[in-house]
Parts: sequence; structure tokens; C-alpha cells
Amino acid sequence: MIVKDGGAALGRCLSSAAAVVDRMVVGDTGSSDSSVKVARGFGAEVVAIPWEHDFARARNRVLALAECDWILVMDADEMLGSDAPERIPELIAREDIFAYDVWRWNYLRASQSRSAEQAPMPNPVAVEAARPYPAYALSLNTRLFRRHPEIYFEHCVHETVSGRVSALGLARAEASFVIHHFGQAEDAPAVRAAKNETYQQLGLRKLAAEPENHRAWFEFGLGELEHCHRPSTALTCFERACALEPGDASAWLFAGICLVRAGRLKEAIDRLARAHRLGLRTPVLFEALGDAYFHGQRYSLAGECYLEAIAAGGISALNRAKLGACEVCQGKTEGGLRRIEEAIAANGEFAELREILAAAIAVSRQLQSVGQGSAAGAESATPK
Repeated sequence: MIVKDGGAALGRCLSSAAAVVDRMVVGDTGSSDSSVKVARGFGAEVVAIPWEHDFARARNRVLALAECDWILVMDADEMLGSDAPERIPELIAREDIFAYDVWRWNYLRASQSRSAEQAPMPNPVAVEAARPYPAYALSLNTRLFRRHPEIYFEHCVHETVSGRVSALGLARAEASFVIHHFGQAEDAPAVRAAKNETYQQLGLRKLAAEPENHRAWFEFGLGELEHCHRPSTALTCFERACALEPGDASAWLFAGICLVRAGRLKEAIDRLARAHRLGLRTPVLFEALGDAYFHGQRYSLAGECYLEAIAAGGISALNRAKLGACEVCQGKTEGGLRRIEEAIAANGEFAELREILAAAIAVSRQLQSVGQGSAAGAESATPK
């Protein structure tokens, strides 16, 4: 692993790995906190790694020191699941598998959050450290692999060995243990903002070095949309990703989300429908389709999409509130307002829910004032 100023969480990480591994090597890229002391306290070998604005280069410097048959890669803000000591020996005993993709549970501070195209899932509290967080979102990456001179990290940001494993034609399988990731939930806002800025700066370098890499365009676009709040720039990135890899459903999804925010609803629905045809079935997709139909005042279709988002496992109270707004705009004011109020009761600290309620009340009053039983001609609530 590599670390910089991760001392607050590093002990939890190394403690979870101690029963699994024979050797721990930590590359420190310039910590000014307790990281080095904590790592050595757990018996880890600490090596100073120069930070060259390249995560892959830093990780490869540590990887070059490996001596064991298998490599497990982790970050300071992660920990292994409690069943890893039992699962990992079983996995590495298989002679037919060269590497394992490991599911990472990315814990979230709010059930309205998501991670890329992955919607939040309810937190079952599989580890005690996760108890404060209501939800998590999944991601998958190659974290356990055999030592091999041709397996190394690629890309200066969002670095991975997955491409090398594939290029070498080596067998890869899905691991039976998980890695718990707390950084998104635990980082102070200023710390998270600084990290996001670093990722975007490195993302520019990655694009310059790999202009035909569709994933680099997608990752940079995601940062522009989610962290920099520049949907027009993000749209350009997602459209480029779609052009380079038309089979990437996630790129079509986020192109559609950007177009919804721009009010270009027909184009948005086209992009979102393409993502659906490519097999994407996440709550994030159905919610985006619902938003596109809602803004186009096609409230029945919008409601069906929000129901699909909920049925697909979406736990965000936003979907329930937006469904209620659809009902209000169709003249079903009592049931719709009650649904929105229930969503607020479940997650009242989320301001957007109250905005939806206020807009829905305004619509219901307008409907009453004109004596109509439908939303024709009425001003609509506008889920974001």
C-alpha cells in the first residue's frame, strides 16, 4: 500500500490485514502525521516514496519490493471484512486463477448519495466501524493477484492492474471477501475537496497521455459533474467516452443526466434509453429517466420510472418524494403529499426533500384554485 497522512485510519486497516498476510510494505509519500509510526507499530516495513504526481508510479515502487507469491493491495482508509482470514487462503489455493476482483463497500454519509452509476444500498453493519453510516455503494477492482513481472499498475490516477491482467490473458475471478472503504464518509469536507481537486488535475494529465482511453474521459467527466459542478464540460467528456466505446452504458447514462440538467430532454431520453438497451438497470438510471419525463410534464411515465428505481433497490428518499410529486401533478394531491411527507420523515435533514414538498404544495393549491383534477396547465414541482 501507499499512504500519505493516513495515520488516523491506518491502524484499523493494518489490524484487519495482520491475520491474513505474511508481510506488510507501506510506501509513505510524504506524511507529516503519525502514519509512519503507526505502520511500524504493526510491524510494517515503511519505505519513503517520492510523490511524482502519479499514483501508479508510486504503487509500482512498492510493488517492486514484493517477495510473496500473492499481493493484496489496500488503502489506509479501508479494512478487510471479518471473513477475509478464512476466505483468502481458499482463494489463493486455486491454481487456475491468477487474480481476483474484490468488491469494495464505499460507505456514504447520506442515503441520497451514490458512487458513479451505483446507487446507495442499506448498510447491514457488517463491521462495527461502519455503524454510523446509513448506506454504501459498490465498486469492483483487482486487489488480490499473483506476483508477476508483467503485472503492474497503470494510469496516473484511478490506477489499476486490471488492464495488465487482461492483456496477459490471465484468469481472473470474483473474490468471496469484501473491502470496506470509509474515506468518502470519514473525510472532512475540506480534505475530500482537496482530494477531488487532485484527482481532477491528475485526470487532465491522464487525458493528455491517453486521449483514446474512453474510461479516462468518463472518470474526468464524472469529476466535472459531481465535484466541480460543471455539467456542460462533463457532457463533452461523456459524449467523447460514448464515441470511443459505444458499449459503455455508464457513459450513456451520465451523458443523459447532463442533458436532463441542461433541459435537453429528448436527447437525454435517447441517451438514457441507450444505457438501458445496453443492460444497465440501476436505480440511478431509472431516477434519471423519471427526471427527464417529469421535466417534460409526462408525469405518468415519470412515476413509473421512480417506481422502477425503488424496485431496483434504490433506498434514496428522493425517489419516493419525486413519485409523490408526480401524483400531485396528476391531481392525486392527498396521496402525493403524504408520500413526500413520509420521505421527509425518513430523511428530514436532506433539504431537497423539503423543496419538493414546498413546490408540490404550491401545485396542489393552484389545482384547487382553478378547480382542475389534473395537472394540465399547472406549474409543476421540479425534482433536480
